[in-house]
Amino acid sequence: MIKIYKYGEIEREEIFSRMAPKTDVSGIVEGIIADVRENGDAALYKYCEKFDGAKLSSLEVTESEFEEAMAATEKEFLRILSAAAENIRAFHEKQKREDYSITNKDGATVGQRIIPIEKVGLYVPGGTAAYPSTVLMDSIPAKIAGCEEIVMTTPPGKDGKVPAAILAAAKIAGVDRVFKIGGAQAVAALAYGTESVPRVYKIVGPGNAFVAEAKKQVFGQVSIDMIAGPSEILVIADGKSNAANVAADLLSQAEHDKLASAALVTDSLELAEKVREEIEKQVAELERSEIARASIDNNGKIIVCDNLDVVIEVANEIAPEHLELCVDDPFKYLDKIKNAGSVFMGRNCPEALGDYYAGPNHTLPTSGTAKFSSPLSVDDFVKKSQFIYYSQESLEKVAKDVNYFACKEGLTAHGKSATIRVEEEKK
Repeated sequence: MIKIYKYGEIEREEIFSRMAPKTDVSGIVEGIIADVRENGDAALYKYCEKFDGAKLSSLEVTESEFEEAMAATEKEFLRILSAAAENIRAFHEKQKREDYSITNKDGATVGQRIIPIEKVGLYVPGGTAAYPSTVLMDSIPAKIAGCEEIVMTTPPGKDGKVPAAILAAAKIAGVDRVFKIGGAQAVAALAYGTESVPRVYKIVGPGNAFVAEAKKQVFGQVSIDMIAGPSEILVIADGKSNAANVAADLLSQAEHDKLASAALVTDSLELAEKVREEIEKQVAELERSEIARASIDNNGKIIVCDNLDVVIEVANEIAPEHLELCVDDPFKYLDKIKNAGSVFMGRNCPEALGDYYAGPNHTLPTSGTAKFSSPLSVDDFVKKSQFIYYSQESLEKVAKDVNYFACKEGLTAHGKSATIRVEEEKK
């Protein structure tokens, strides 16, 4: 049963603690990465058979497999995937940055270029659930950014096939290549390349503890988006909120996995007690009730505060991945929310809208990292480069200043590289 806490009456650690995976998988992951680097495709085939139970003849999804998947996917779901993709594109198109240049007071031209990352890898989880939504959320911003090659990896089923819904989403989003690889071995293949899998320059996408650890270990060889922890929701709700709706929203995250975190922060003890009752009613009816029950019992919490101002302070300290603002006038409070991955406004905006359909990205900072990091965006798929142009006349204006600055740092050759050009011109 979910615990109810009265803010200010218990230790802060109990309020703000998060359950994290306790198993250290770093050694196992290190061995898998080394094996993939040394043995390439042979290692990938081996791990696919070992971990996924599939004996593959080819790692890459073929065009005929794409066609088969599109034919096997219900027309209604294809329509919904396309509608969601349209919303995601519309939102992320607004994130595109432009090059710029300026002429400074010395007459020099300086500027910045926005350059797409050429090759990016997307990791899409498999296992207990398949996530076509993650395909859309990770690939569409990359496409908008202008990445030349978008490579996706996802584990196959025991039949050696990728779920049709995953491939349909990849087709709709414009993914270039898909490989039947999961786990740390997929991350290693994307980071270092194999005979079949091209090496990429950045890897994005969520995964289990092995995937997260692999992303940590290959960082530096490639860039990564973030290290995603267990999924989280925090609901801010006042006393007028519908307890059944709030309970349903908490359970929507609890069903993700046993380490997921679902929290309600409210100014109403009455609501807190009603939500707890509703959770007990609803959890038994869920298809993933065992997972949701473990999440709620181990990592769920209801925090009761004196007023909404304190509620918001607590929410900002927790810095959740998803934050629901269940009040009558949510825009009144929006500016006060400083730390959250994505904010869901009002009483008619369940977090599921953001997971699938509304358009903003669902790959979000977890584990309190919303205090300093952001949702996945077009920015994650571009890099910035600068340029500087000085004419002889412009250089003459500043050469002495550059030399003086360089000499203050003890780097006289730096200074001379500027002054020598001016002196030679005067000869």
